[in-house]
Amino acid sequence: MRRASAMSPSYGGQFEQMEIANIEHAFLTHIHSDHSGGLADLVLSPWVMGRDTELKLFGPKGLKDMVTKITEAYQLDIDYRLYGTQPANKKGFVSIVKEVEEGVIFKDANVTVTAFYNNHGDLKESFGYLFETEDKKIVFSGDTAISDNLKKYSKGVDILVHEVYSSEGYKSKTADWKIYHKAHHTSSIDLGVLAKELNPKTLVPSHILFWGASEDSVMKDIKLNFTGKVILAEDLLVIE
Repeated sequence: MRRASAMSPSYGGQFEQMEIANIEHAFLTHIHSDHSGGLADLVLSPWVMGRDTELKLFGPKGLKDMVTKITEAYQLDIDYRLYGTQPANKKGFVSIVKEVEEGVIFKDANVTVTAFYNNHGDLKESFGYLFETEDKKIVFSGDTAISDNLKKYSKGVDILVHEVYSSEGYKSKTADWKIYHKAHHTSSIDLGVLAKELNPKTLVPSHILFWGASEDSVMKDIKLNFTGKVILAEDLLVIE
């Protein structure tokens, strides 16, 4: 939420949509802690900052139970804000959770969102998302090794945001971690091969596991096979 708020006018940014109180929808790829650890902040902070409608959450099985327990854990805080002197509404801390399966899971006047299963090792409840607007087709891979299903949903993609680990850094990992990462994630060399096949207008490597390697090293690996536009993901990045 702090990184999102930095993009809002209230905190020096330029996007009114990123005002904390305006954040009403979120799509979670899977329940691993490095992807869900900020969920309490997402549920509660926008409410404190003025969100007066329920948060709509979309994600894998288990998300509903996770959100219920987070809300219960903060019940003392919620009650204090509701019944103390602080102005507060009774909707903004409430979450409406949709546990998704593959297919269209959300649609409004601006965007259609399709969930698809990716290839995150043994974790079957793991998704990527396809976002389609009037002029853009954007795929967010989630955590995944090379996935035939992702390829199916990424045909004609404008922007492919895809996770990656450094092939150079991978060499420093122990044998057991090498087995894990190869099954759950995508190497920088393999990402270049994938991008060559899919040919996105813009490739955005994200969730980057450097393991001591440099940005140049990751880019060099990708460029071995993909000659298109590549922008490494970083906080507050805006892609036209």
